[in-house]
Amino acid sequence: MNDYNIFDIIGPVMIGPSSSHTAGACRIGYTARNIIKQPVTEVTFTLYGSFAKTYKGHGTDIALLGGFLGLKPDDERIVDAYKIADTRSLDYHFVISDEDVSHPNTVKITTKTNRLQTWEIIGISIGGGKMIITSINGIDVQFTGEFNTLITHHKDNSGMLAKISTLLSEHRINIAFMKLYREEKGQKAIGIIETDENIELGVLAELMQLDGMINVNLIEKIYN
Repeated sequence: MNDYNIFDIIGPVMIGPSSSHTAGACRIGYTARNIIKQPVTEVTFTLYGSFAKTYKGHGTDIALLGGFLGLKPDDERIVDAYKIADTRSLDYHFVISDEDVSHPNTVKITTKTNRLQTWEIIGISIGGGKMIITSINGIDVQFTGEFNTLITHHKDNSGMLAKISTLLSEHRINIAFMKLYREEKGQKAIGIIETDENIELGVLAELMQLDGMINVNLIEKIYN
């Protein structure tokens, strides 16, 4: 007999109409915003596949923008995402692409921050309100948001992951999953560290002191 959880039966708690096109899209936008963690002045959502064909009718545009504004799938304010974005002077755009992609519910989120930095994050909505971030700034990753997660941007130095895991162990933080993704040997790398415990701000400060560390972001789990 197959194993199912309650979300496979009744679906996620959300503002509708679609778990894939609305709830999953909202979580992609929400996660992308939390990966960046800097004031954003402009965001462009490039929609592919099914997202591109039905995004207006299923509210995918509202969900992506609402999530990017920090709203979760069950937040009633999602329907006012456009108004909220205008109030915050966020310059937003939706672009339709007919490019073939590996998953029909794919979106590329491209942003500019107030520091004139650009970010490119790609996510897919896989059903039941769940999503996977598949690329961060051109580096292929696999990140679901189901755990409290550290995303580290660092130099691809020998022993870097060992230093990170040792520091977390000293603070009694158990690592559920840890993966390393890199541009190429000796260049920039991204670490995805999913943990069972909450992570205090002091731990982030210590991680930033590690030699070769460029940036550390904490994303609290996005599933209740």
